[in-house]
Formats: sequence, C-alpha cells, structure tokens
Amino acid sequence: MTKSEIKFLEGPQNRWKEFKFAVNVFMEFVKGFRTLHFVGPCVTVFGSARFKEDHIYYKQAQQISGEIAKLGFTIMTGGGPGIMEAANRGAKEVGGKSVGCNIVLPKEQVHNNYLDKWVNIKYFFVRKSLLIKYSYAFIVMPGGFGTLDEYFEALTLIQTKMLDQFPIIIFDKAFHKDIIEHIERMKERETISPEDMKLCLFTDSVEEAVEHIRVNAITKFGLKPIEKKPRWWLFEQRA
Repeated sequence: MTKSEIKFLEGPQNRWKEFKFAVNVFMEFVKGFRTLHFVGPCVTVFGSARFKEDHIYYKQAQQISGEIAKLGFTIMTGGGPGIMEAANRGAKEVGGKSVGCNIVLPKEQVHNNYLDKWVNIKYFFVRKSLLIKYSYAFIVMPGGFGTLDEYFEALTLIQTKMLDQFPIIIFDKAFHKDIIEHIERMKERETISPEDMKLCLFTDSVEEAVEHIRVNAITKFGLKPIEKKPRWWLFEQRA
C-alpha cells in the first residue's frame, strides 16, 4: 500500500488530510474511467502473480483466455505477471483485445508485455472496482489471498444483487477443493441459501467454461459489440 493509504487506515485524520485523500481517490477513479471507457465488454481473469510460463496453471489461463477472446470479449486482468500475464497473452495470440488494471506495489507487480492498454492504480479498492465494473464474467484461476479477495467480492456483489448475475467460473477443482467443501458447509449451516450454489461453476474443462460464458453472458444478456465514439473535447482515445 502507498504511505497515504497506510496512514488513512490508521484511523481518523484531520479533516484536511481526509479531504485530500478523498480527492486522490476520486482522481484515481477518473483516471481508470478515462483509460478503460472504450475497452468493450470484458471478462476478468483473476489468479496468482507467481506462476511462471512453464507452469500448468499459466498454460491453462493462456488457453482459456484465448478461447474467451475468440467470443469477442476483451480479456481484463490485474495487468501483472503470472496468471495475469498468461491471460493477456492468450488473448493477444488469437488477435483479441487485452487490457490491465495494474496495482502499484514495491514488488511482484509490474505490467506485463501483452497489454493493448493499461492503467496504474494506487489503491486496491479502486482497482477492484474497475476490474469488476467492465466485466460480464469472471474466471478465478489458482491464486492467493488477493485472488480470493477479488473472487468473494464479485460473488458477494452478485449474491446481494448489487451486480447482475454474471457467470463466475472457478478453474481447477483439485486446487479449490477446500473452498468447495467450505461453501457446501455454509449451505448446510444455512449461512448461505441453496440457490447461492448456482452462482459459481467449478470446472476443469476449458470447453465447459467457454460454453458457460456463451450461454450465461452473451445469450442471457444479449451482448453485442459496443461502438462508442471518443469525444475530441475530452481528449479521449480508443483502446
């Protein structure tokens, strides 16, 4: 986190510092909106930054993202290495669009080389909002705390109907075995509803994942290419 974010989370500050922080957050949102306005309907891929290109998870993310890009979606990621790089690379290799919303960190997170467009964001909560805002489906690959944070945030927004019921696909059932069991336990203990089990698809099949997106995003929401014209007086540019 940036020094200003660390200070902000320490508790109440004086009103002038709180106001300046709020303005900085607002400007980060504006920067994100301006950069990503013309990217088109996206599918966001979440996953660890730590896997190298010879890892099976990297190759799976590359494959599934390529197939989704062929449907006409822009592949969006956190913009960094590992699974994020694999997803952006998969889109580029099939001629699809590839964008990233990169977090500014002292290590692990520099934007990868397979992005048509990217934006660097200072605050995690701003970045998470942008990764969700432009997407009609979410792919959750193996990852760590950050991946689970992004997954459960999207899931909570859909469960509470703050977000349309876009498909969420969790890839690799063996890796996510304990999470699957815990979600089943939550259903048994009635902390979630039985119908909440339908909000996610757990799969090991690229074909099943792609078809799930085709049916539950493209067909269900009638997605079509959106042609937005940049406004010269806002100094806008296409993706």
